[in-house]
Amino acid sequence: MAEEPARSQNPAGRAGLLDTVLALASALAGFFENRFALIARDSKIALVQLLVLLAFFGAAVLFGAFGYVFLLLSAIFGIAHLLRVSWLWTALAAAILHFIIALVCVLLARERLRSPLFRATASELNKDREWLKNLGRTTRPNS
Repeated sequence: MAEEPARSQNPAGRAGLLDTVLALASALAGFFENRFALIARDSKIALVQLLVLLAFFGAAVLFGAFGYVFLLLSAIFGIAHLLRVSWLWTALAAAILHFIIALVCVLLARERLRSPLFRATASELNKDREWLKNLGRTTRPNS
């Protein structure tokens, strides 16, 4: 009975180049398959954590809004009591004040939208466009 030759330390054995490349491809495929499975599991966990954070943030906004309304109502009734006027007039004044503040915020936001975004990027792109137009005539300007 003939003895089997001892395998070398090479994981591909004494195989040729093709077998070695196939073993490497198989090992790489296994490596990436494991990594993608790990990423998939971690992304599911991250999604759950993100949804929990969004729920907490939504609850905080909701309770903050209710707190603001109750604070505003308390202030309206307190001011009406101190000034001895009807709470309706105080509530109307508070509503007008809030509408004025909202209008100022809208006007400020509109003014901010008029200024161009990505000013530096647009400037560089304009320089590049000019350089491309004059490609045969000049060299590119230094930025």
